[in-house]
Parts: sequence; C-alpha cells; structure tokens
Amino acid sequence: MNGVLNIAAVGLLILVTLVLGYRGSRISRTTSDFFVASRSVPPLGNAAAISGEYLSAGTFLGLAGAVLLVGADGFWFPIGYAAGYLLVLLFVGAPLRRSGAYTIPDFIQARVGSRTARHLTSVVVVVIGWLYIVPQLHGAAITMNVVAGLPLWVGAIVVALVVGGAVAAGGMRAITAVQAFQYWVKLTALLVPVVLLIIVLIGDDVRVDPQLVFPPERGPAGTGLYTTLSLMLALLLGTIGLPHVLVRFYTSPDGGSARRATVLVIVLISAFYAVSSTMGLIARVAAPDLAESGTADTVVLTLPSRLLPGIWGDLVTALVVAGAFAAFLATSSGLVVSLAGVVSQDLFGGTVRSFRLAAMLCALVPLAFSFLTVPDGLVSSVGLVFVFAASSLSPVIVLSVWWRRLTARGAIAGMAVGAALCGGALIASAVITAPGWWTPLLAQPAAWTIPLATAAVVVVSLIDPRGPHPRSARYVARLHQPEV
Repeated sequence: MNGVLNIAAVGLLILVTLVLGYRGSRISRTTSDFFVASRSVPPLGNAAAISGEYLSAGTFLGLAGAVLLVGADGFWFPIGYAAGYLLVLLFVGAPLRRSGAYTIPDFIQARVGSRTARHLTSVVVVVIGWLYIVPQLHGAAITMNVVAGLPLWVGAIVVALVVGGAVAAGGMRAITAVQAFQYWVKLTALLVPVVLLIIVLIGDDVRVDPQLVFPPERGPAGTGLYTTLSLMLALLLGTIGLPHVLVRFYTSPDGGSARRATVLVIVLISAFYAVSSTMGLIARVAAPDLAESGTADTVVLTLPSRLLPGIWGDLVTALVVAGAFAAFLATSSGLVVSLAGVVSQDLFGGTVRSFRLAAMLCALVPLAFSFLTVPDGLVSSVGLVFVFAASSLSPVIVLSVWWRRLTARGAIAGMAVGAALCGGALIASAVITAPGWWTPLLAQPAAWTIPLATAAVVVVSLIDPRGPHPRSARYVARLHQPEV
C-alpha cells in the first residue's frame, strides 16, 4: 500500500508539472520567451521560482541528514546558502539585469569584448551545471529505491526525461510557473510532517537531551576553524557563480524588480531551511540509529512512517516523496534551461529549435554521468559545486560588475586558475587517502583558491598591455545606472 501511494504521489506531481509546462509552452514563441521569459516575471513569482530551483536534493534530503549526523555542524550549510543571497542582492542582482544579456557568457563577452572569454565561460557554466544536475538524479534514484523498491536507474531516468521534455517544450516561460509551484510543494511536504511529528513527540513526553541534539564537541570548533571558514566562504560566494540562479535575474522587468525578488528569496529559502533543519533535529531525538546505518540522506523519507501509525504515516510519507521529487525536478529544470541557453547560443545558433535540442542534450548527458558515479552524501556533493563555482566564476562576475580595469585576459586567467586549482584540489582530496596537514586544504580549498583566482584576474588585467575594452567604462556605468 505504501509503495502504491508513493508512486501515485510522484505521478500526480509529474502530471501537474507537465500540465503547467504545457500551458506555458502554448504562449512561448519567441527567443526571448525561451531564454528569459520575455523579461516579464514579477518579483514574487520570480522569488518562488528561484527558491524552487535553488532548494535542491542536497537541501531537501541532504540537509536533514547532515543535521542528523553532525548536529550543529549541519547548520553551517543553510546559513551559508541563505546568506549567499545577501551578496547576490548587494553586488550582482540588479546590475546583471541591467546588462541586457541572456546568459552569463553573453554578459562576459559584452563586458570584456572577447569571444575566447565567452567560450571559456560557457565551458565553466556547463561544468558547474552538470556537476549540480548529477546529485539531483542520484537523489531521485535513492528516493524511488527507498520508498518503492524500484531500481536506482528508474528515478534518474524519470527526472531527466520530464525535465528535458518540459524545458524543450516551453523554455524559461514555461519552467517559471512550474518551479514556483514546486517551491510550495516542497515547503508543504516538510512543514506538515514536522508539525505532526512534533505533536507526536510532545504527546509521548519525549525528553530532549541537549547533549545529543547539540553535542559540545561539534559546531565551529568541532570541524576546525579553517574548514568552517573555507566552507562558509564557498557557500557565500558560490551562489554568485551558479548559472541557474544568475539567469533568473534576466527574467525580471528591471533592476528594481530583481532586487525585490532577491529579498523575497531570502525569506522563502530561510523558511524552508528552518523546517528542513528541524526534521534533522527530530531525527536525532527519535531515530538516531539512522545515522549509524549509513542512510542519513533518507531520514525525511523514513521518519514519518516510524512515528505516525498506519495510513497516516503512509500518507505523510507520500507527501514527502512528492516534495522530494519536486526538488529534483525544479533544480534540474533551472539548470537545464540555463545550460540550454548557453549551449544553444554557442554551438547551434541561438534559435528556438536549437534551444530545444540543447535542452534534451543538457538533460541526457548528466543522466549518463549519474549511471557512472556512485551516490554520495547529497549535501556534500552539492557543496562541492559551490566550491567550484566560487573559485572559477564568482571572482570574474563580481569584478566584471565593479572593476572597470578588468580585461579579457584577466577574466580568462581568473577562470582558468580558479577552475584548475579547485578541480585539482578536489581530485587530489579523493585520491590521497592518507591524513595529514593537507587534508582540510584539499577537502575545502575555497579559502585559498578564491583569493588566488581573484589575484590572477587583477594581476593579469593590470599588466595586460591591451588594457580594458574601449567600451568597458560605458558598459559598467550602464550596470549601475538606476532606472527612471
């Protein structure tokens, strides 16, 4: 019975997703519709859509699992994720909208006047996107395996096909409504179980041991000062380098709307993080054995049936499963639509037909990678994407907005140095198993890769004999010119 309800919940969610996508596809005709929803998305709708795509498998499943495993340590992830939007609000949100670009490579090319810089940006954006999509597919595979006993490949294939088809059919205009709807599904899918589980625990008069929920040896001191600071730096700056987040600002009517949408995003994702973290705390009290069994990422799926009897536990579990699939679909949709715009413009000419072809490619290639990789801790997998984005793309984007002396060679050097150092460190961390002083430096490299990438941008720009592009001063002024 439980498996049937779970599959029915997923089927209903997919049906609503396809209906909303179909309605959006009927009004998606132009290139602007497919790439940036004709720059017509109001702040609240955009905020819900951004929140829908930002709250991924790593958040829906992995955050509660991280809190279950390490207690207070796990709270650094939601703090960094939410605070990252403050930096987006302060430094890049409105200027990116005023740039008039469709994609991040568009923006970089217009800023520095170099097709080489554009192509490198496109490569980095695609790598970040694919690295982010793979954990979503892993999460879908785990979910369908746990709640319905289906093979791991089933959930991944379902998400890839639904996302690729929906994005190809209607582009950004269609996906915006879908992602906004899926945010509210995700919030409801965790809020209802949390409220019911708290009521059950209060009724059972369960005593909460603070030493269990927040062990004194955990928290900032438990992981080491360097690791904590490096992680926070990656999460804060990584948001600025996520292509599916940045492209959303191009859909706002103007810079002011982009700023208002960002403020609303902070409110919406903070509410979700509070609920998701609470689920992890409940698990530490009511089901600590899940941490020992190595299935922490499945805690939100298994906890309701443990504490709620009979059909009520089955119904709540089905709701959680629907929320989990909403997370996989929403984040994957945002990533695929942002990558499709880049691939379409750089490889296929930037037409509506090429966008549709690129959308299917950008969904199917990560699917192949997901079959070749083993699902790991979801929140840590997503955290690695933030590290790579913060090292390779964020310094160039921030300096593009705020530093007039940036040159094309400086931008290229910064992206190349950041990507090479960060990628090399993460690979070395996986290969070198012997512990030593280098272990935290390789596992959390943001504290040194971001400064070195930034230094590469600045130094190469300053010594570049060509200097900034002749239109750079005028273009930067446009980024900061308030709307009238």
